[in-house]
Amino acid sequence: MESTSPKRRKLDHGDEGAHKVLISGVSTRFSRSRAFILEAEELLEEVRLDHTVALEGVDDLLHRIKGIVEAIKPHEPRLIIEAASKLEKKSRIIVPFPEPRPKDDSHLKASFAKPPQFNVVGSYVSKTMAKTQKAHAVDMVVVMPTEIFQDKDYLDLRYFHKRAYYLAVIAAALQKDLGGEARLSFENLNGNPLSPILSIQPKIPTKVSKNGPKVSDSTEASDPLDYRIQVIPCLPDALFPKAKLHLGAALLRKACEEAADVSAQSTPFYNSTLTAEGCFLPYLRVMRQTEKKCAAFKNACILGRVWLQQRGFDGSIPDGGFGHFEWALLLALLLQSDRSGNATLSASLSSTQLFKALIQFLSAINFAETPIFLGNGNEDVNSATQACPVIYDSSRQLNIAFKMSPWSAALLHRHAKWTRAVLSNNAVDQFSPTFILKADIPLHNFDFIARLNYDGSSMEAPGTDSRGRVWRFGEKVYRVLKKALADSELGERARLIHIKTPESSSWSLTGSPDLKGIATLEIGILFDTVNMARTVDRGPSAGPTTEEKEECENFRQFWGEKSELRRFERDSIRETLIWTSTSPFGLCEEIVRYILKLHTGIGHIHQELTVDGDGLSDLIPLKSTDTAMFNAARKAFSTFEQDLRELDNLPLHVRQLAPICAELRHTSIKPPSLEPPKSKFGPQPMETVISFEASGKWPENIVAIQRTKVAFLLMIGSLLEKSKVGQVKTYLGLEDAKYESENLAFLDVVYDSGASFRLRIHSDLEETLLERQVKDKTLEQHVRSKATTLLAKLRRLYTNLPLHNQAMTTFAARFPAFSPSVRLVKHWFNAHKLSCHFTDEFLELAVLHVFLSPYPWDAPSSASTGFLRTLLFLAHWDWRSDPLIVDTSGDMSAADRVAIETRLEAWRKLDPNMNHTVIFVATGQESNGIAYTVLAGEAKPSKVVAARMTALAKSACRAIREQDVSLDARRLFVPSLNDYDVLIRLNGKTIKNASITYITGESEESKSIGRSKFKNLDERTGRDPLPLTQHPAEVFLKQLNAAYSGPLVFFRGVVRDTTIGAIWNPQMQRRSFKVNLPTSYKPVGREPGQKVSLTGMEDNPEEHEEVLIVNKEAILAEIARIGAELIESIDVKGQ
Repeated sequence: MESTSPKRRKLDHGDEGAHKVLISGVSTRFSRSRAFILEAEELLEEVRLDHTVALEGVDDLLHRIKGIVEAIKPHEPRLIIEAASKLEKKSRIIVPFPEPRPKDDSHLKASFAKPPQFNVVGSYVSKTMAKTQKAHAVDMVVVMPTEIFQDKDYLDLRYFHKRAYYLAVIAAALQKDLGGEARLSFENLNGNPLSPILSIQPKIPTKVSKNGPKVSDSTEASDPLDYRIQVIPCLPDALFPKAKLHLGAALLRKACEEAADVSAQSTPFYNSTLTAEGCFLPYLRVMRQTEKKCAAFKNACILGRVWLQQRGFDGSIPDGGFGHFEWALLLALLLQSDRSGNATLSASLSSTQLFKALIQFLSAINFAETPIFLGNGNEDVNSATQACPVIYDSSRQLNIAFKMSPWSAALLHRHAKWTRAVLSNNAVDQFSPTFILKADIPLHNFDFIARLNYDGSSMEAPGTDSRGRVWRFGEKVYRVLKKALADSELGERARLIHIKTPESSSWSLTGSPDLKGIATLEIGILFDTVNMARTVDRGPSAGPTTEEKEECENFRQFWGEKSELRRFERDSIRETLIWTSTSPFGLCEEIVRYILKLHTGIGHIHQELTVDGDGLSDLIPLKSTDTAMFNAARKAFSTFEQDLRELDNLPLHVRQLAPICAELRHTSIKPPSLEPPKSKFGPQPMETVISFEASGKWPENIVAIQRTKVAFLLMIGSLLEKSKVGQVKTYLGLEDAKYESENLAFLDVVYDSGASFRLRIHSDLEETLLERQVKDKTLEQHVRSKATTLLAKLRRLYTNLPLHNQAMTTFAARFPAFSPSVRLVKHWFNAHKLSCHFTDEFLELAVLHVFLSPYPWDAPSSASTGFLRTLLFLAHWDWRSDPLIVDTSGDMSAADRVAIETRLEAWRKLDPNMNHTVIFVATGQESNGIAYTVLAGEAKPSKVVAARMTALAKSACRAIREQDVSLDARRLFVPSLNDYDVLIRLNGKTIKNASITYITGESEESKSIGRSKFKNLDERTGRDPLPLTQHPAEVFLKQLNAAYSGPLVFFRGVVRDTTIGAIWNPQMQRRSFKVNLPTSYKPVGREPGQKVSLTGMEDNPEEHEEVLIVNKEAILAEIARIGAELIESIDVKGQ
C-alpha cells in the first residue's frame, strides 16, 4: 500500500491506517517458512555478542567515570565566552560549540553543577549488540542539572551552547584522570552537529610481571579495544514546555527572520533534536517495559540490526538516520496498547514474525510522503513540515525520524518493499537475500553514480536547518534532481534518487571539526527503464489561459534555455526539451550536468562532477540503435520464413521455422549487421531449423533420413533461387559429423540485402528411431550409448533451442536491460577465455535468473547492474549442491523444484567426481537439467573450469566491494595470462586468409588456374566469398581438445582472440607404466638405485616399477605441427 497523494494524512489506531495493514499481514498473508525460522535462530546464535567477554571491564570504567564527574568542582554562572576561554587556557580544551558559535559580545552565561543522575542506555543495557557491528559503543547519559538553564534557553542555540560547555568541563576532568589509559575525543552524536559528545576509547592495560610492566600478548599498549564509551549530556525531563517545541515552531529566530522562503521559517530538525535531548530516559523505560512484555523483542531487534546493517543503514545522519535504536523504538511503540487497550502487534509473536511485521509496516508507507503518528497524543498535522520524514511519537511528542532525509526514507521504503517481496515468495531462498547478501554497494544498487565535489568554504552560512552546509547543499541537489528526473508530469525517468553525504569524523579535545574545504556528495539514481531512454520531454501546453501561461513560465524558469516551443500532432504546441544523448546512461548524465549547473552553479566541469560506471559502454558499444538492428534481423527472418512457406513444389508443407541463434534472440555480443558485406569475408549466417508436417514418406532408417535431408536441402535451395532470381543465393554445406546417423548437411541462404541464414531440417521420425534404440536392451551397450548421445543432441538442437530462443526473445522485450546485460556477461566470459567451455544458453539463463529472482533488489534496470549482479550470483552460487532453476514459464510449482533438486542429488550420487555432469540448469521447458550444460556426452563446463568461473567472479566482486565507485570497470575484463602454463599465440594474418573461401576454389578448373599476383587478374575477382562454416581457430581448438583434452585444459575467448591458454592436468603428471596410456609419457630420469615417489598412486609400488611423466615437450611439438602456419609462437611458463 503506497500512497501517491501529496496530501498528508494522519494514521491513528482506528479502522484505517498502517496498523490495519500489519494486522491483516500477520493474520493471513505471512506464511512462515520453517527453514527461514531455523536459519534465523542460527543467525541469532552466531551474531549475538558475549558482553562479558567482548566488553570486559566496561562496568568498572563506567563507575570510575561517574566518580570523576561527580568530583568536578561546580562554579557560578559566568559569560560563556569568558568561561570557554578560561577552560582552554587551563586545560587546552576547546569547547565544541555548534555553529554558529556564540559571539564575542554574547551575554549568555554558563555554569557547572553536579549532575543529578547518570544512566547507561542503548543496546548495551538491552544486550542486543551484534558481533557484526562496525563499532561497539556504550552510551552513558549525564543528566544536566536544571539550575544551570533558564526558561528561554530553547531559543537560538542557547541550550546547545551551554551543553557544549558542560561537556567540555567533563572532558577536561576525564582527560586529567584517564589521559594515559584511554583516548578521548569529541564527535557528533549520530552525525548531528548540534549534539557533540565525548568518546572514550580505553587502551589495553599492561600486565605487571616480576620484571616490570609488560604489554599483554603482542599488542602495543596504545592499541584501542574494539569498544568505546560515549558520554552524552542530556536534558532534564520536562525542562522546556513541549508545546514550544512542536515541529512547526521557529526557534532560531534570527535565521528565520532572514529566510526568504516562508516554508523555511520553521526549524523541525532543531526542535526535534532539542526534544530528543530529554527522551533518553523515557525511552529507556519504554524499552525495558517492552522487553518484559514481549519475550521475542530482543531477538527481533537483533534481526533488525542485521537487516539494516546489510543495507548500509545506521542511526547517523550520513548513514540514513534509521538504525537499531529507531528500529527497536518503532517496534516497541507498535507493541504498546492504544487508548482502546489494543496493540498494533501482539506480544505473543515470535522474533521472525515481529521482523516480518515491521518490514511490512515499512514497505506499506513511505513516511517521507505520508507522516505516521503513533501513540495516544494528539498532534496537529499542519504543524508537521513537508520537508522531512515523520514518524511521530505522540506520547513523547518526538519525531523519531528527524535524523532521516527524504532520500534515505525513500531508500528504506524501497528496501523494505524488496525484502517483503522475497519474504512472500516461497519458491526462493528467503534467508540469504534478507540477512546474508550485502545490499549496500552503490554499484549494485544504482544505475547511475556520480560524485559531486564542491568547496564548502564558499557556501553561505546555514539558515534554519542545523544539519550543516553539506547536508543543506545535498538537500538542494536532491530537490533539483527529483524535479528534473522524477516529475510525474514529464514521465518519471528515475524511480529513486539518493544522496550520500560525507561521514562525520571525530576530532581531538584541543582542536575543532573541519567544517570547510572540499566535500564530496555521492549521487545514486535508479532508472525507470522505459522512460530513461526518452530523448524528447513534452512539457505543458502553450495555451491562452492564465493557468497554462503560468505553467509554461514555471517550466521555462526551471529548465532555462533548454526549453523551447515545438508543434506536435493535432497542432498542439508544447514546451519541449530535446536531449542529444541516445543511451539511458548518457541521457542521465546530460540532464544531471545541465540542471545542476543551472541551479547550483557547479557540476558542469568534470572535476566537479565525476560520473562512475560509464566504462562498461566503452567495452561493448551499447547503442540505442542495437535494438533496431536486432528487430531488423527478426524482420529479415520473418521474410525468410515467408519465402519458404510460399515455395509451391515442396513435397511437404512447412510446419515451423524456428531461430536457434543468439542474433535472433537479442543476446549476441554484437548486433547482427544486415548490410551487404563490403569486405572480402563471407557473411555470418543466422542458424534456424525447419520442421515439416508429419508424413510417412520418410525412410525408417536413420542413415537414410540423413541422406534424404541432404536432398531436401538441395531442393529448397534450388526452389528459393528460382523464386527469388538474383535476390537469393544458396550453398550446401557439410557438417563435421562423426557418424553417418548424425545430421550431415545444412543450407546457407544469402540474400542480396545482406541477411544470411543457415537452415537445418528436423524429422520427427529420426527422434522416434533413436528413442527405440535407447530403449532396446537387445542392442549392444555402445550402440545404445551412441543413440543416447545423438538423441540428446537432436533434442537440444530441434526442441530445446527453439523454445529457449522464444523465451529469451520474450524476456528481452519484457526487461529492456536484459539484452545488454547478457552481452556484457558474455564479453566477460570471453575476456577471461571461458566462453569456449560454456554454452550461450547457460550464460543467458544465468543472467535471466538475476532478473527473475533479483533479491534482495528488484529486476536490474540497466546493463551495469545486471552485469554486476550476475557476477555476484556466480560468486555465491554453490553449483556443486544447488541447481540453477529458472522459471521461464512462470508456473513452476514447488513440487517441480523439489523434483529438480532430487534429480541433482541423484546425479551427484551416480557421478560424485562430476566427470559427466557438473552444472545443473533447469527451466520451465527443460527440467532434465543437462540440456544446456552437457554436449555430446561431455560436461560443459568441466569441474575445473566451473571452479575457475567461481574464483574469477569472487575476485571481481572483491574488487567491486573494496574499490566501490572508484572502480575502473575495464579492470574486470583484463585476463590474467600468468595463470596459464602454456600460451599458444595464433597468427592473425593466417587466420584472416584461412577465413576466406570461394565457390570456385572447389572446382577442377580453378585448381588449374594459377593465382595472379595482380588483383584485377585473379580468378576470384568479382566473386562473393562463401559463408564461413566454422572459424579456423575454433576448428583448431576442437582438434586440440580431441587429441589432448586429457593432459591439457584449453581456454579461448571470442573469435578475435588470438591467444589460446592451457594448463597441465595435475592428475596426469606421474603414473606407472601400463598399456594404453591416455597421452604421451616418458620415463623419469634418475640415478641408479634412486627411488621415485608416485604422486596420486598407491603407497606400495614395487621398487623396480617404471615411473612415467607427461612428455610435455613432445605434446607441444605435436601441437606446433598440427597448427603449422596458424601458430605464431608457443610460450611455456618458466621458460
